[in-house]
Amino acid sequence: MKSEMVDHLYQAILSLKDQEDCYRFFDDLCTVGEIQVMAQRWMVARMLQDGETFNAINEKTGVSSATITRVRKCLVYGAEGYARVIDRLADPAPPKKKKG
Repeated sequence: MKSEMVDHLYQAILSLKDQEDCYRFFDDLCTVGEIQVMAQRWMVARMLQDGETFNAINEKTGVSSATITRVRKCLVYGAEGYARVIDRLADPAPPKKKKG
């Protein structure tokens, strides 16, 4: 899916400085439904990584089994996008070195 247009979108996303920037940018870029779908998939990915069952995820989120299956397939066979970000968010930032 690489293209110049997609590269420009990703550069714009990488330029976002904080959560407020994210809210504003994605509110302009996406419909409420598109944001909800992405948020649901992200939650499902985190829950699957935490060992939650399909039934538990469905009960807690209302997400369909087809969506859960799709996200699980991405976790197992995908580009490691979910796993990389989940790992990054789980690891605390290294302590900053003191100057002097």
